[in-house]
Amino acid sequence: MTTTVTEPFFRLLPAAEDGADVERVFATGSTAGPWFPDAQHMGPPSALLVRALERCAPREEMLLSRVTVEVLGRVPMGELTVRAWVERAGRTIELVVAELAAAGRAVARATGWRLAVTDTSAAATDPGPAMPGPEEGRVIPTPGGWLPGYLDAVDWRWLVGHLGESGPGRAWGRLRVPVVEGEEPTPWQCLAAVADSTNGAAARLDLNDWLFVNTDLTLHLHRAPRGPWVGLDADSVIGPDGLGTAFAVLHDEHGPVGRAAQALTVRPR
Repeated sequence: MTTTVTEPFFRLLPAAEDGADVERVFATGSTAGPWFPDAQHMGPPSALLVRALERCAPREEMLLSRVTVEVLGRVPMGELTVRAWVERAGRTIELVVAELAAAGRAVARATGWRLAVTDTSAAATDPGPAMPGPEEGRVIPTPGGWLPGYLDAVDWRWLVGHLGESGPGRAWGRLRVPVVEGEEPTPWQCLAAVADSTNGAAARLDLNDWLFVNTDLTLHLHRAPRGPWVGLDADSVIGPDGLGTAFAVLHDEHGPVGRAAQALTVRPR
């Protein structure tokens, strides 16, 4: 079933008294993931980390091209801190890093390559066909076994497959709630929040019998995303040794924007 979710993913808390260069946030129940009742889905933390990357010494002449989120442990709900810094400054290439911590322990880290904006319209190649739009997708209730929270905070429109159906999946997702209370999420934040569902959109195993949790998320884009809708043309492969991969072509309503990839750890429940 689908429940009504109205809380933002995160609320900003007052700054730390010691003046440390970190943000304090409170993760609400809207971030809850499908695997463990006390842990977040990685979509909201990925979006929060992208927000930190975007706000770290921003430069109009540079765009995020690649973001990798490393999952260092279960990300709990409740109070968290996030900080970001420029790891490698440059005129045309720059590496920025953001880290999310709970009770002083890092639970997720993101790195992002920012690249200089250049007019390459004369050399641009065909990125491939666009997916049918979200207006053509179906609204399908979340099946049993998938815990509420994040999944209900996204407006899902299914073109092929659905949660709980084995095989490739094609779906559109749009956030129903802000990433941070009082802020309009950027297209990059929307992309990260939805793209972490690549694994779920193309699940090959029954969630009630198997754990197939992603340990990371890498997003490569060939252009800046636009708008709130994110399309996933997703698939996954499960190997014989406890390993798996999930991958997707990412779309906005104007066509393909890039690729997503995840490593999966697979084991019986």
